[in-house]
Amino acid sequence: MKDQPEPVQQPDRTARAWADLVATARRTVTDGLVVGTSGNVSVRVGDLVLVTPSGVPYDRLGPADLTAVDLEGHQVTGDLRPTSELPMHLAVYRTTPATAVVHTHAPYATAVSTLVPELPPVHYMAADLGGPVRVAPYALYGSDELAAHLLDALRDRTGCLLRNHGTVTYGDSLDQALDRTAQLEWMCRVWLTAAAVPGHTPQLLSAAQLDEAGARLRGYGQRTDRRG
Repeated sequence: MKDQPEPVQQPDRTARAWADLVATARRTVTDGLVVGTSGNVSVRVGDLVLVTPSGVPYDRLGPADLTAVDLEGHQVTGDLRPTSELPMHLAVYRTTPATAVVHTHAPYATAVSTLVPELPPVHYMAADLGGPVRVAPYALYGSDELAAHLLDALRDRTGCLLRNHGTVTYGDSLDQALDRTAQLEWMCRVWLTAAAVPGHTPQLLSAAQLDEAGARLRGYGQRTDRRG
């Protein structure tokens, strides 16, 4: 009887997820969404949450720096201390179907968070986040109070603003969460630009118009079952 071939080893799922997380974190810097070590990124792999460590520049992170906690926040992998915003990330994973969370200090979004309780619906892409984007009341970063405010603002939404702080978005992938952050920052920039024109008030979309756009967006893009 011939020897059976050895099974092909599958790439380590956790290591691959960490590499994707680090790449996403670096993009938040190159895209101008964070400065220095501000902001943080996480991704869920089963019952583990991989998260950027506290105070470490993203360009210095490598495979050996993998940092992971369980859903209760207990560190199970790595020597680096997890981000101080861990309570906020864990709150999202415990209460939503999120697979990835991106938190930034995006400048336009942070500016808007100081002005209004809700981002005025100036563009139909607000529907992609579930509707008008709410602003969570201010609380100290890393606190359970901030995590609670965040959950209220995220009710039926996939993104929100944090007063005098920044943005939080989530998705079923790191790419989706980051794209939602970029869309939110763009909408904030559009509203600030339009609102700054003297003698004019931006025209806003109605709830019905956002609902209509949301229905259209759910069918947007390429079908995954296409052939040829």
